[in-house]
Amino acid sequence: MTVPAIKPALGLGVDRARLIEANINPVTGLATDYLNHFNEAIMMLELAAQAPECIDDFCAWRPLSYCEHFAASRFRERDLAIAVYGQADPALRRRLDELADGMNGILLATAAALRAEPQALGALADDALMRLRLLVARAGAVIHGAETAAAEATEAQADQAAVDALFTR
Repeated sequence: MTVPAIKPALGLGVDRARLIEANINPVTGLATDYLNHFNEAIMMLELAAQAPECIDDFCAWRPLSYCEHFAASRFRERDLAIAVYGQADPALRRRLDELADGMNGILLATAAALRAEPQALGALADDALMRLRLLVARAGAVIHGAETAAAEATEAQADQAAVDALFTR
């Protein structure tokens, strides 16, 4: 099982050590700092569940794409993170974007529901937090290359099972 490695230079003169120092995964070219955007919303929702006067803070959260997040952040290597993202495997970028879209949808729907029915805060927060934590974990797996490795392992197992099935006839 091999995970495609990003070329050391990436056409940007960036080596593996610099990526690691910048907290950018040198295999996927993605940075976990992006998940801080979602973790911030999760923390605000947790806080709102305990202190309903904080609902407005949660509802003020807005989605940001990977590049928008880094462009607006104080992340020291934000320009590098954006540049390397553009060089990352398109399938990994697409998967991370899909997960981000799912998190954005949950967060925006939860905010809309809270505005309409603030008395349902507990149930809405519990449901949203459960779903969000799972999606953040999956996004982390994409960033770290674990989801790709797991998918490849599953494919290899399925291929082997198909071969085994041929020989047992």
